[in-house]
Amino acid sequence: MNPHTLALFIPACFALNLTFGPSNLLALTNGARAGVGAAVIAIFGRLVAYAILIAITGIGLGALLAASAHAFAIVKWGGAAYLIWLGVRMMRGGGARTSIEAAMATRPPTPQLFRQEFLVGIGNPKAILIFTAFFPQFVEPGRYLASFAVLGALFLLLELTAAALYALAGRHIGRMASRTSATQWLNRISGAMMIAFGLLMLFARRPAA
Repeated sequence: MNPHTLALFIPACFALNLTFGPSNLLALTNGARAGVGAAVIAIFGRLVAYAILIAITGIGLGALLAASAHAFAIVKWGGAAYLIWLGVRMMRGGGARTSIEAAMATRPPTPQLFRQEFLVGIGNPKAILIFTAFFPQFVEPGRYLASFAVLGALFLLLELTAAALYALAGRHIGRMASRTSATQWLNRISGAMMIAFGLLMLFARRPAA
């Protein structure tokens, strides 16, 4: 691809990757609860979800989904319901923990964290809207599929980097929250924010046709 195009795409894309939302909140929380290693492995669940959405968008179905009121509503309501359910679980969990070490001993298994990351990613209609509205600004018309694939690969790499930074920050927060009360408040705050993201998703609108 044109180096000038990449020089514009990479910083703009990384700014999107760093945006605080439900997926990055999940990476932050997983970093605090399970450590950076488990959180980073779980992030690949998100990358699988985004790779599927990028492929869907690349072959043209993304624009169809973005324009379809029924399809958009199904994704939106399903994603919002899962975020709210996940937030309630976060708020209810960890009440009996006495330390971060105890939390680590009872932390969710990595496959469960992977699945959570995947479901949060695949259930976010805004992801398809980003791929539909943002990527075309940098695609080379004469090499549409090839350039779209390059942009998609770069997006996933930058997403991994940004999410890993959130997981690392979460681990530092987890170490500071070594007292029972701090751990409980971390769970409550993370859960409340996840519920808030779910409620906000209910107000997401598809682009005007």
